[in-house]
Amino acid sequence: MKKQKHSEAALNSQLIRRPIQKLFPIFLLPTFVAFCIGFLWPFLHGIYLSFCKFTITSNAKWIGIDNYVKALQDAGFMHAFWYTALVALTSLVIINLLAFAVAYALTRGIKGSNVFRGVFFMPNLIGGIVLGYIWSTIFDGFLSHYNTSIVLNSTYGYWGLMIMLCWQQIGYMMIIYIAGLQSVSEDMLEAAQIDGANGWHSLWHITIPTVMPSITICTFLSLTNGFKLFDQNLVLTGGQPFNFQPDGTIIRSTEMLALNIYNTFYLNSKSRGVGQAKAVLFFILVAVIAIAQLRATHSKEVQQ
Repeated sequence: MKKQKHSEAALNSQLIRRPIQKLFPIFLLPTFVAFCIGFLWPFLHGIYLSFCKFTITSNAKWIGIDNYVKALQDAGFMHAFWYTALVALTSLVIINLLAFAVAYALTRGIKGSNVFRGVFFMPNLIGGIVLGYIWSTIFDGFLSHYNTSIVLNSTYGYWGLMIMLCWQQIGYMMIIYIAGLQSVSEDMLEAAQIDGANGWHSLWHITIPTVMPSITICTFLSLTNGFKLFDQNLVLTGGQPFNFQPDGTIIRSTEMLALNIYNTFYLNSKSRGVGQAKAVLFFILVAVIAIAQLRATHSKEVQQ
């Protein structure tokens, strides 16, 4: 016992801590430099370019907030916003409900639960581009019997995106929920059962409050993933079908925000400043939604 106290005192002594405190900037510096080069500088430069007109970054010309005005007046951008919000919110509910249900079932002690966990998690290992091509082939093969395609009907495109997104992410969220469910105290469940609580009461008043940290994480991931969806949207529908407006503008029915920004930036070199402004607005939108969601669900953790 005395040796343990002496060892703890030695580790906490100033003689040991002082050299570490002096040298930690040397170890921190490479990571900080990489962060500045790889993230901070491009991020700040991107904000600057959103106020400029340019085709390449070296000829950027400051024009003020004109890019933001054009972005907010773009009917395609606003349609992409509402369409993205619909996809994100719908997938948020479906993914988390099904992931929690699967996780709850697989923690009930059924045979082969480890095999089922691996099977459900496997779709998350497939890249978004590959996944889009796989599901595009599946959907078009099925819809060919009805002489249509997923890119010819906006309803099919919406539910195609939903099925693919849920199929990919449910297994990942399931793993997080399983970790949370395994932390539920068996003593609390037994005490509730002795007091006469049925399965539903135990689930609602004990299990769900206990796994609120897992719900916070899964809600955050599924919500942000829904808003940031790009590669699957690009491959599966490409924003099609197209709706031509009376003023000549084209509205891509299944185009989400990330794909709209990509098309604005690359399809017309004269609108790259507008695309950059859309990207900044997109960042602000996702950041605000994510912070609000984290605060809302985290407050429930504290209350519990």
